[in-house]
Amino acid sequence: MVAYDDLRRIYLLEDLTDDMLGRMLPFTQLRIFGEESVVYNEGDPAEAFFMLKKGKLLLEVAVSTSVNISLGSIKPGYAFGWSALFSGGAYASSAVCVEPCEVLSIPGKEMVDILDGNHTIGYRVMEGIG
Repeated sequence: MVAYDDLRRIYLLEDLTDDMLGRMLPFTQLRIFGEESVVYNEGDPAEAFFMLKKGKLLLEVAVSTSVNISLGSIKPGYAFGWSALFSGGAYASSAVCVEPCEVLSIPGKEMVDILDGNHTIGYRVMEGIG
């Protein structure tokens, strides 16, 4: 079960009130991944937005059939899977766990509906991106 404090530990959401976070809680799930697990692959339909609660993962792109390049790492408190916030998109990279990870996920459509439905939430989340 996901709690308010789990969401508040995500930098993007840390300034939201309990009422604002409460709009996200019913849609947010905790997912557990083992070391070397793939959260999503490059090119997969972007259906969920993710936030890392615990662990570390890499965002990678394939430059050939045998070579992947790491674009960067995601540490606890940061979000990834931004493509899910754009209708009909696909993930632009793969997300691979370097160590066991606890990941919070929310369907992209639900996240967009929350941001669109309450502009204060949308504004505060956009502030958190910077």
